[in-house]
Amino acid sequence: MLKSMTGFGRYENTTEKYKICVEMKAVNHRYLDLSIKMPKKFNAFESALRNLMKNEVQRGKVDMYITFEDYSAESSALKYNAALAAEYMAVFKQMSEQFGIVNDVTASMLGRCPDVLTMASAEADEEELWKILSEAVAAARDKFVASRIAEGEQLRADLLSKLDAMSGYVDEIEVRFPQVLVEYRTRLEDKVKELLGDNTYDENRILQEVAVYSDRICVDEEMVRLRSHINTMKDELRRGGAVGRKLDFIAQEMNREANTTLSKSGDLRLSDTAIALKTEIEKVREQVQNIE
Repeated sequence: MLKSMTGFGRYENTTEKYKICVEMKAVNHRYLDLSIKMPKKFNAFESALRNLMKNEVQRGKVDMYITFEDYSAESSALKYNAALAAEYMAVFKQMSEQFGIVNDVTASMLGRCPDVLTMASAEADEEELWKILSEAVAAARDKFVASRIAEGEQLRADLLSKLDAMSGYVDEIEVRFPQVLVEYRTRLEDKVKELLGDNTYDENRILQEVAVYSDRICVDEEMVRLRSHINTMKDELRRGGAVGRKLDFIAQEMNREANTTLSKSGDLRLSDTAIALKTEIEKVREQVQNIE
């Protein structure tokens, strides 16, 4: 399967005690750059979450957002610090004896002393949390990957169409090249006849000039390599997988051959076709940047 590097996925996992919502989105990137924004209580799961993503995602700048709601009645609890309360009472007794004053501390007064009574979050069951979290992340990831695959199929169809158009331009160049040589020889002979009039001229000299011109504008090697690149890219697109980098490299090689062809072209029609070919290659280069 061919995947785009852009995508979106969202999933909510709700139980009687918890609600976890996971969203992820991605844009193009040379490598996998995964950013996870989540509550601190999930920090211990970060490495495991990254492994869940690496199994299915190879490239792209992926942002994952995780929100958490705790519905349990035991989500917070009142904690009594008995040791600290004992220290307070010992100090109050010492103050009473030292200054001769009544030690009238009550339980309610002691409870208002700093840190004697505190509200603390109840410890959640890590296994239960991980089960709910991993299910939510996996489901959001699957939707995310599905959106990438759907867009990847659209990219595949578009690129194959562009490659077919490029093959057509290669055919035009290969057909036009012999015609250019014939037209060049005709012009050369006409020019020589115009200059020499009825005088005879050396036919071999004409052939030599045509041969030199042919060697200068010959793009046979470029067309062979370009056709090979087109076929290779088609094969990779049909094979699928994480082929974005390879396709990008092939597109660069295509562009090099097109530039050489354009620089050798001494004919207006050949130049126009080479420019159209180069334009199509640039479109392909832009599109393969979106492939994983």
